[in-house]
Amino acid sequence: MTADSSAAPGAGGPSPADPDDLAKILDRVGYLADPGVATAAFLALRMQRPLFCEGEPGTGKTSLAIALAEGLDLPLIRLQCHEGIDAGQALYEWDFPRQLLHLRALEAAEGGRLDVDTAEQSLYTERFLLARPLLRALTSAPCVLLVDEIDRADDEFEAFLLQLLDENAVTIPEYGEVRAEIPPLVVLTSNRTREVHDALKRRCLYHWVEHPGLEREIAILRRRVPGLGERLSHQIASAVRRLRELELLKPPGVAEAIDWAQALTALGRTELDAASAATTLGAVLKYSEDLDRVRATLDSLLS
Repeated sequence: MTADSSAAPGAGGPSPADPDDLAKILDRVGYLADPGVATAAFLALRMQRPLFCEGEPGTGKTSLAIALAEGLDLPLIRLQCHEGIDAGQALYEWDFPRQLLHLRALEAAEGGRLDVDTAEQSLYTERFLLARPLLRALTSAPCVLLVDEIDRADDEFEAFLLQLLDENAVTIPEYGEVRAEIPPLVVLTSNRTREVHDALKRRCLYHWVEHPGLEREIAILRRRVPGLGERLSHQIASAVRRLRELELLKPPGVAEAIDWAQALTALGRTELDAASAATTLGAVLKYSEDLDRVRATLDSLLS
């Protein structure tokens, strides 16, 4: 089984000429990429290499893959990692109920006499193969494959990914090798809840994704929250930056800043004062300990 497309990654839509061009493509779909992110993503496209994005939660790693798919007009195939994820959830499974029905049909057709070897060979074909995200990505390229939060998976799953990252291929024991003729654009993300092994990182281009600077975060807020005023956007971005400097259990990311802006806008607020901040902190902070600590120091947060 191989991909039947002869197009290169990015062929579904615009093909960026350089990092600046890719940044403009991403900008058109609402993702404001800094030069480092745009360069890393461009090189992943041009070199046909996986891109490993690591950084604090909420810095836009997942959103980058989504924006690349939308901006380049490519399908997005997403694999959400979690503890205990295995090949059956990520790559393939055999459709056992249909295989059983097939065996019964063969047996009935042969009057109860089955050739074991022939029957077994007929079971392990594409007809009974249930493709999960990794297999779908190899057989439907060009596409963007997002392997999200790889740090939540275990060491065995990382090792399982190495052949795919190395060769754009996987081996299914009963079926054989499945190789993509056109490599998918693979974006792996990690929040660094644990260290990912060097063997996986060596197969990828690497980029550490920082929180955006103040002006970029203001621009993101105004892009993502229609009607958000300049003053309020500046106040929110400044307050969020101060929150990130505190020793919180979960410092807010860009997504939480956007949620806060949407909450304040929904309440008709045009500026961030102590009263409106206190009543909407649940949009930006997710632990009661963090809420208690910040509410006690709201004046310094908003100064």
